Amino acid sequence: MAGSGGPWGGGGGSGGDDRNKGNGDDDDRRGGRRGEGGPQIPEIDQLVKRGQEQLRVLMGGRGRGGNGGGGGPGGTGGGGPVITRQGLALGALAAVAVWSFLSFYTVRPEERSVELFLGESSGIGNPGLNFAPWPVVSYEKVQVTGERTTEIGTGENGSATGLMLTRDQNIVDIGFQVVWNIADPEKYLFNLADPEDTIRAVSESAMRDIVARSEFSPILNRDRGVIAADVQTQVQATLDSFNAGISVIRVNLQRAQPPREVLDAFREVQAAQQQRDTLQSEADAYANRVTAGARGQAAQFLEESEAYRAQAVNSAQGEAARFISVYNEYINAPGNDGAGAGRDEQGDP
Repeated sequence: MAGSGGPWGGGGGSGGDDRNKGNGDDDDRRGGRRGEGGPQIPEIDQLVKRGQEQLRVLMGGRGRGGNGGGGGPGGTGGGGPVITRQGLALGALAAVAVWSFLSFYTVRPEERSVELFLGESSGIGNPGLNFAPWPVVSYEKVQVTGERTTEIGTGENGSATGLMLTRDQNIVDIGFQVVWNIADPEKYLFNLADPEDTIRAVSESAMRDIVARSEFSPILNRDRGVIAADVQTQVQATLDSFNAGISVIRVNLQRAQPPREVLDAFREVQAAQQQRDTLQSEADAYANRVTAGARGQAAQFLEESEAYRAQAVNSAQGEAARFISVYNEYINAPGNDGAGAGRDEQGDP
């Protein structure tokens, strides 16, 4: 049986082959085996151990086979990583680099930064490189030169917020924009919880106040520029009283018209009024033309009558003067005596 090499009576060579085959599989899993004429494949555990050994050396430890670091040949290193001066220096440099990266920051020309020391404002950062030692000092950048726009009376709820009552008890639908920027970033960040909503509420209140003191018709055309300027002045004064740090650049009055429900009827009324004005203007022009013609004709008749009167008077005066001169010549003639003249004067035949 001993010579058979197995309990089932197999040959010794066969049993030896099975054992050798098992050793070969174990070699494949653990140490690898040589292929047919190829190099030996390294073991995964060996690769992991080599990586750990290299990491230990980089951290300041001693590698395999180093002085006092491991056992005999082929043994693993012991004692863990050892901190050296080089490791401390590299760690300090890394810490300083990270701290510098977090402490130095750049502000662009269109921005300003507000530095906070333990949560409280400590200064304003100007464009360029600034220093805020982390973590006791933090910063927040704010764009101060760009124009920002707040719209009132437009959008989804524009028809509701844009309806305003005029002094003559008419309703006008107004939509406008408030263009603004940040004048003081510190006040802007700390004095207003929601700058956008604050500007919207202040602008809408100012517009309602000005519209309530204005007539309906001038709002639609003539006084649009005046109303926009008044709203800008009033909004700026209110924001200054809040120390908001906001500068109102301009107010754009985009829409001023009757409500949508009566817009068609209003346009018909406007067309009728325009037609009435046109007809009235034409009538006034005709009246002026006829009146001017009549006045000219009356003046002409008056001048002609004055000329005729002057001509008749002058002609009568000329005839009378000529008759008197002839009569005087007849009286003074040599063939006439005074008696005849006397008889003539007494009326005798």
